[in-house]
Order: sequence, then structure tokens, then C-alpha cells
Amino acid sequence: MNDVAIIGFARSDRSVTTSGVETLVPVFEQALAQAGLGRREVDFWCSGSSDYLAGRAFSFVSAVDAIGAVPPISESHVEMDAAWALYEAYLKILAGEAETALVYGFGKGTAGDSERVLALQLDPYTVAPLWPDATSVATLQARLAFEAGLISEQDMAQMAAAPVADGASAVVLAARDRVRGRPAAWISGIAHRVDPQGLGERDLTTVPSAVAAARDAGLDAPVDVAALHAPFTHQEVLLRDVVRAGVYLPFDSNAMFSAGLSRIGAAAGEVMSGRSLTAAGHATSGPALQQNLICALRGKR
Repeated sequence: MNDVAIIGFARSDRSVTTSGVETLVPVFEQALAQAGLGRREVDFWCSGSSDYLAGRAFSFVSAVDAIGAVPPISESHVEMDAAWALYEAYLKILAGEAETALVYGFGKGTAGDSERVLALQLDPYTVAPLWPDATSVATLQARLAFEAGLISEQDMAQMAAAPVADGASAVVLAARDRVRGRPAAWISGIAHRVDPQGLGERDLTTVPSAVAAARDAGLDAPVDVAALHAPFTHQEVLLRDVVRAGVYLPFDSNAMFSAGLSRIGAAAGEVMSGRSLTAAGHATSGPALQQNLICALRGKR
């Protein structure tokens, strides 16, 4: 089985005024430059985005223009945050079908009605037809946690919630033989789990899918640094009980469909720079922390 490492990471500025293709081109260049690879040295490309957000079918195909897909490339896509595209690329390398991969995510949440798009994740028969916005659903979770004594007003005031933003990010993965002494953050474990879709089918004050993902990713002890994908302040409090760390990196840009990948990239950056030996990146998807992915990272192996 191949060891897999992150060897490059880049993300766009928090203010995006161009198309997805124009946003991705410089992000690719920065990530590949850090990894020391050329575009033709990437065996597999995998992206995360949303057709619903873009308002057209197969919208991710236009992003392939940023790659320059001639000659043909090996490419795949997930209809969710690109952190799950990273999971697919990780498995691709583990299986020996690729030695290098570039994972990217992009989205322009300000270009449409993001609240209606996110409502499509809810139960299609009983909840989605009511079109509840994501903030209202998160408020239900916050109120329950507050009444259960799990969080306080002071806890929430000490956190800062990142606003929904436009953006893109990219992460470069490589098998051990392709790392070649480059600065690397080795993936020591990665897992994702999902809770029931119905808001009344689970205890919103706990995050069992995150607990299971942390366990299966091998996070049995605190890490040096963690980057949590918490769209709301109370969710940061709940997640810190699951992912224990000496330092939590600030979450400054909730770019739709790339924020989770950016959190993994930020955690990897701490390891690649030598500032931390162990780190964890977290991504979430679905209403009220329904689905969670955790990536455990280490320094030199």
C-alpha cells in the first residue's frame, strides 16, 4: 500500500470577481509550483463543486478548461465539498492507479441563492419543500446545545464565524516515491461518516459522525494544530470537543465547495512548514454537521 502525502496547497483570494476557470488558473499554478510538479506530471485530477450553485448541468466541465485537457487527462468529480474529492484521489493513489493527483474545489455562493441550494440537502418529502435556510437550521442546533448546557453565550462570543464567500482551492497529493524529499504532510489517517438526514432522527447537540470519523482516522490523542470547518460559532465549540488540538487555526473564509479542502490544506501547511508535527483537517457537509470528514496528518515518516 502506498503512503500518500500532501505536497502542495493554494487557495484564491477571498474576493472573487471572475469565472471559475479564471479563478482556478492561478490557484493551480501556485499549488503545482509548491509541489514542484508540472501539469503533465499530474496523473489524476478530481474536483468538487455544485451544478445547483452554478445553475447548469455538468458545470464542472468548464473548469477543465483551466487544466488544459489536451492531451486527454484522467479526471473525476464529486457534487460536494472538494474534501471528498481529496478522499477519492487518496484512494486512487492507494490503489496504485496514480502516483500524483491534484484536487480542487470552487464555487461562487454570491452568484445565486445559496440558501435555496443548501435546502436541497434536506429531507425531500417533509423538510425541503418548506425551504428552510441553512442559518435557521443551524439556529435550531445552537438553541438545543445552549439549552443542554453544552455551550454558553461566552463560548459563542469567543468564536468567529466565517461568512459565505466565493473562492477556490487546490491540494496536490503524491505517493511516497514521488515526494522525493520535498516538504510533505503525510496522511496518517482519513475517514468520513454521515448521520441520518432527518433533523428529528438524530441528537443535534452531538456529532456522532465526526466522533466516528476521528476514531477511524486514528485521532486518539490531541494534535499540535487543527483546522475545523465550522460554518457557525456553536459548531466550532461542538467540534473542538471531538478534535482536540493545542492550536486551532482561524476559519476566515467559508467558500462554498472548497472550504473543507482549504481547511485540510491549511493544516497540511502547518506540517510542511515544520511548525507542527501532527495536524488534523476537518470538513463538513449537509445540514447541522450531518456529514464529517477528518484527515490526520504527520510530519516526516
